Amino acid sequence: MTITADLTLLEKLRALAASGELAAHYPEIPQLLSAAGPEETARAGRQLGRLKAEDVLALHPGTDAFTIAVTGSSTLGGLLPALTGELARHGLLLRPWVGDFDGWITELQDTSSELYGAKADLTLCVLDAEAVLRSLPTPWQVGDAVAATTGTLAQLDRLAAHYLEHGTGTLVLNTVPLLRGWTHQLVDLASRAELGIAWREFNTGLLRLAAKYDRVTVLDLEPLLAEGGPVNDPRLAVYARAEYGDELLGRYAREVGHLARTLRGRTKKVLVVDLDNTLWDGILGDDGADGIAAAVTFRGEAFGRFQKVVKQIGSQGVLLAVSSKNDQEPVLEVLGSHPDMVLRTADFVRINANWQPKDANLRDIAERLNLGVDSFVFADDSPFETGLVTSSLPGVAVVRLDEEPALHIAALLADNWFDVRELTAEDRARAGLYRSEEARQTLLESTGSMAEYLAQLQVTVDLSPVQEHEIARLAQLTLRTNQFNLTTERLQIADVRARLADEAHWVLAVRTADRFGDQGLVGGVFAHVEGDTLRVDNVILSCRVFSRGIEQTALAAVLAQAAGRGLRRVTASYRPTKKNHKVREFYPSVGFVRDGGTEQEPDFTHDLADVLEVPGHVRVTARF
Repeated sequence: MTITADLTLLEKLRALAASGELAAHYPEIPQLLSAAGPEETARAGRQLGRLKAEDVLALHPGTDAFTIAVTGSSTLGGLLPALTGELARHGLLLRPWVGDFDGWITELQDTSSELYGAKADLTLCVLDAEAVLRSLPTPWQVGDAVAATTGTLAQLDRLAAHYLEHGTGTLVLNTVPLLRGWTHQLVDLASRAELGIAWREFNTGLLRLAAKYDRVTVLDLEPLLAEGGPVNDPRLAVYARAEYGDELLGRYAREVGHLARTLRGRTKKVLVVDLDNTLWDGILGDDGADGIAAAVTFRGEAFGRFQKVVKQIGSQGVLLAVSSKNDQEPVLEVLGSHPDMVLRTADFVRINANWQPKDANLRDIAERLNLGVDSFVFADDSPFETGLVTSSLPGVAVVRLDEEPALHIAALLADNWFDVRELTAEDRARAGLYRSEEARQTLLESTGSMAEYLAQLQVTVDLSPVQEHEIARLAQLTLRTNQFNLTTERLQIADVRARLADEAHWVLAVRTADRFGDQGLVGGVFAHVEGDTLRVDNVILSCRVFSRGIEQTALAAVLAQAAGRGLRRVTASYRPTKKNHKVREFYPSVGFVRDGGTEQEPDFTHDLADVLEVPGHVRVTARF
């Protein structure tokens, strides 16, 4: 059936379900839910929850199924539809497992429980104040509550360690709000303050568990509560033991959806912003440079605050670009010298100020950065422009900015598009690394051939086991690299560490530099030894350094090392995705031959009697 635009979101889903076509249209759900808030997404999740995962996967085999196990200390009936909707919003298909009421301790302790059998990507342990304080004596004193927080924190520490030893995926805990119904049972202000201190120390201890364990994430409920709305309905809290209401659970589920997206390597890389009434108040072409404002006036101050947030995001590895319907010269003049501007020309890796359609501009920026448009976030105040990009480039995350500039920041930050597990040095340097590409492009255009360009580029490659301080960066590359990623195996920090600790595994970092500067850690090779064979599990390489011979150099060094250790052959596989088709012929291009697999998922082998040469323009250092 055709989905008509005049129906509400829920009406569209109901119409598809009634016609039996909801599963068939599942790939369209992310676009339908893109602008939905948590409450509307949860309602959609109730409809989507009636689908069978097997039906969706049968029609769309490439759909990314994501398993979440839920355990906790109270009734969580409103959580499952919210999770279903939030994951669908990001193109994921929820496979849920829900534990027994208040079964969290038993389920986390017992490795034979269904929780462990679910082999979840995420295990949510949803805790509330009742779980900590319900065992208090009657009457109780503040010291009893302090002891309860200390004991519960120690118990959670033990359970987390136990889960990480025996379970899969990431364990998700949460900070716990303490309601007035507990604090004001104490009538003296001194005891009340002591309880407040102890409770904040308890939540701080919870947050520190995320720093202690690689595979533990703690969602902080405080910012969600600050958005307003009740923690629960007191009647349902008493009669149904529902300590968290649907509104809060919906916000919590949205954060879980963001986390699931991050774990699947779907973090966005580029923020493209409009200028007029987005970064500044006014229209440059009509008002002139003197007539726009990002400071001084009331509205101008709001735009200035928004610019500060954009600059903050850009300082953490997100590439900033401009797509604006303006003439280039006055835009560059404003960004270069206007006294109100927080953002300057150097903050952007690309400024497209012209009169072309904005979807075309986004494609141009993507081509010049060698990135897919699905790694872009586009922020604009024009409903026409945001609608155009939404319809023509559905992979772009569109932030629809309100006419009220004071709301711009909330809109930009609402979906955590740029979240990563851990920020690395390469993240902070990324914008500068992309800007240095202009110098390389100038060299390429001035030379007579690609061979001459590569010879003058002076490429060096360093290959060695990943160092402790590089593990987060290498794990991040497995999550964020999509084009040169031969099997698209996503690894968390703990996964990289586990392989590094296994003597049979090779976990190698690829670093490169050239005449224009150090590019840092740009790739990795994962392999393991099986008898007389080296099995290459994956090769990844940042799109910033394509077509420079780095991939062949790294693999040649690996093969030479394998031959030096007396191994006889190397095997490898290619596993196709929507984005890695460009490297389908990589293994055959470096001398590997087909050896089994299927036409779509071929396996390869390389006899180590045949030497793979390092390209002549590359100088390599291999330290194993």
